[in-house]
Amino acid sequence: MEKIEHFPSWATSAQNRPIEIFCSLKENEFPILLIGGVHGDEPEGIYLAKSLLRWLQNYDGSALKPWILIPCLNPDGALTNTRVNGNGVDLNRNFPARSWSPNHTQTRYFPGVFPGSEPEINALVKLIKEQKPWIIIHFHSWHPSIVCTGKPGFKIAQKFAKYSHYKIQDTIGYETPGSLSQFGWHDLQIPVICLEIEERLDKKKIWDLFYPAFKSVLSREESF
Repeated sequence: MEKIEHFPSWATSAQNRPIEIFCSLKENEFPILLIGGVHGDEPEGIYLAKSLLRWLQNYDGSALKPWILIPCLNPDGALTNTRVNGNGVDLNRNFPARSWSPNHTQTRYFPGVFPGSEPEINALVKLIKEQKPWIIIHFHSWHPSIVCTGKPGFKIAQKFAKYSHYKIQDTIGYETPGSLSQFGWHDLQIPVICLEIEERLDKKKIWDLFYPAFKSVLSREESF
């Protein structure tokens, strides 16, 4: 078994809660970045991230591509079951993307007072720029779909669609200025996949739905 690095206080939230990170990095290889809990009221994504972590901890790491996993980026929101962080900011509208906009239709979409205003996003942006992941996959819940931003990620999106039977989309269906997809692909040319798990899906079914795709995508035997 290869060693998995664990940093229990990799970053801190707006309300100074620790954000943990796990990784299995290898020299001269770019990782897959996996993120749960961007929105605190989407527990399905956090559950999927933690299930994935348990699997990674019990799998032969030498057979896998390097990876980085953040089980819950927004511990403030997860604690209170709210979309936003402790400052009332929608983290998925706060990235320092060229598309960032102060405009928002509801308080739950408040993008912050300026792009990158939130500590959670600052830490994540720094990580992305330092580690240069070749793809980013984050886990949410709403209407079941695989949202793929950036053509290089399409083959991986197909893997998730094949096993989950979710439809692949190139957008969520509405504008998302300052989102991870906008920042990752349109600013940095890193493809971003958003797994939109069926809202309130029985937890017992979530891991079974996505496990085969993760096993395939993370396998060194698969190339994309």
